This record gives sequence, C-alpha cells and structure tokens, in this order.
Amino acid sequence: MRDDQIEGIDYFVDLQPETEDFLATVLAGLSQQQKTIPPKFFYDANGSKIFDQICVAPEYYVTRTEIALMNEIAAEINALVELGSIVVEYGCGSSLKIRALLSALPDPAEYLAIDISRSHLIATVQEIAADYPNLRVGAICADFSDALNWPKEAAADRDQRLAFFPGSTIGNQTPEEARQFLERVRHLVGDSGNLLIGVDLKKDTDVLNNAYNDAAGHTAEFNLNLLHRIKHELGGLLDISAFEHDAFYNEDLGRIEMHLTSRLDQSIEIGGQQFNFQKGESIHTENSYKYSIDEFIELAGGSGFGSVKAWTDADDYFSIHYMAAI
Repeated sequence: MRDDQIEGIDYFVDLQPETEDFLATVLAGLSQQQKTIPPKFFYDANGSKIFDQICVAPEYYVTRTEIALMNEIAAEINALVELGSIVVEYGCGSSLKIRALLSALPDPAEYLAIDISRSHLIATVQEIAADYPNLRVGAICADFSDALNWPKEAAADRDQRLAFFPGSTIGNQTPEEARQFLERVRHLVGDSGNLLIGVDLKKDTDVLNNAYNDAAGHTAEFNLNLLHRIKHELGGLLDISAFEHDAFYNEDLGRIEMHLTSRLDQSIEIGGQQFNFQKGESIHTENSYKYSIDEFIELAGGSGFGSVKAWTDADDYFSIHYMAAI
C-alpha cells in the first residue's frame, strides 16, 4: 500500500511489514535445544526507555563515541559526499546521529527513512522535515532486512544515494546475515551508491564485558524486561527473580552474548506449554558481533562495497566506514 497523506512529509510508502507474533515466536524459541528469544522483542515502550538509559551509562561507550566521531569527521564526510545526495537511513534510531550526518553533508537533496515501526518512523520523519525545511523527506515502512527496491516516490533522477546504518546494529546479525543485508543495501543504492556505517571494534575484553554489565543495572533490566513482557502480555507463569542477566564476550566467535540464565531447576508455563530449566540453563537473547577494521572491509567487499575511508576514535573502540559500490 502506498500512502502520501502523512502530514508534513513528501511521501510515505507503507509496505505493511508483518509483525512477528510474540507468543508463537517465544514458544518456538523456548522449544529449541538452546532456548532463545529474538532481540527485536526488547523494544516495547518500556524496553526502549531502558535502552535510552543504557546509551548514557558510563560503561556503554558505543553511542557517545559514535556521535563524537561523526562530529569529528564531519568535514571529511562533506568532502567525500557529492552535492545533492539522497540519504537512506536504515532503522531510524537516535535523531542525534542523522542530524550529525545531515549537518555534515553538502546540501543533501532528500532524506529517506526505513523502519518497521510505523509510529516511530512517522514521528522521526516529521521531526526531521520540520527541522530541515529545504530537505525533501520520505519514508518506507518495512523490515529493513528484507530486499527492497527503490521507491517510485523517491527522486529517481539522482544517482548519488548514501545509505546510513549507524549504531553498530550490523553487529546484531551473524556475519552471514550481515553479508546478505549489505548485498540488499547495495541493490537499493545502485551502482553509484555509497554506504556510511558504524561498526563496533574488537577491543579489551574487560571494556566489552563492562559495557554490557553496567553498574547501574540498566542492561540487566533491559534483558529481564523480556520476561516481564512474557508474564504480563502472554500470561506466562514464571518467577522473574529466578532468572538473572548474563552478558559476556565470546572471544572464539568475536561477539558479546546476552542470556537470561536460570538460577535454579525450575519449570515455567507460557501459552499452556511447559518449559523446564536446569540451574544454569539460559535463554539466549542477543548477539553483538565485533570486528577488526580489516574483517569488516573483507565482509563488505563480499557484498559489493569497497572501502574508501575508515575512521576510529582515539581509543580504537568504534569505527565508521565510508564505502562505495563496486
């Protein structure tokens, strides 16, 4: 369905993405040998509020480091990006990041946001449209991990398309999923397109572990919020205090893993189904893969993007890559 009636923006394309059934997904995930729940279910209203608290926790370097680095390299980005480019943001998260980019670019012509959450997407693009009155603004409501074609509502006469994927969200995908996703980005931006992407770097294990185990307990609360959702939305019969947050860096796989680990032998019931836990058994809730600069360049190269420039902060905690279609 295509709808251009959203107030304040130039066009809105609603592809009506299917929202995953929470109950069915939980039941299927807990039936696996390694019990799992997808991280997309972290982000209800309460989970999103908690995540905002994580982003400003002193141990969680990702958000502040990326924004500071974006501001630091603004002049270099300006020199690389052609006049009148179309910026395509995958997953419209913190408006601080897209604002930092739009302010750095030489007269961008258009901003196109892609997100699965219709309400969040509309709020973001209306805000950007109001604050950047000379910018053409559009949106696609879709699962950005799906294959997408360039919308007919967007400017078709401009070859310069810049995909923007901040926040190291690419790390939540397995390397193979990331490769497939980047291939789809490459398809959307076309042969003259470019990519600006934030990628978290491999670093001291203590720094990584501390980032996902902040002293204030925000990340633990964020993880345990999944169990609150199961209890209150699905009528789950479980004792939340019988589980604990567990996050650690798996060096062999190059990723942070987040789990909800059972403190004791127990059974829980959801949707009329019973699930047994042994003490120490976990529900795997999220991965966050970390890369070296060379590892990510190699990964992107297999998806049709060549490295033009890569920047890191002074501590080599985080990287931003500017890439061109090849």
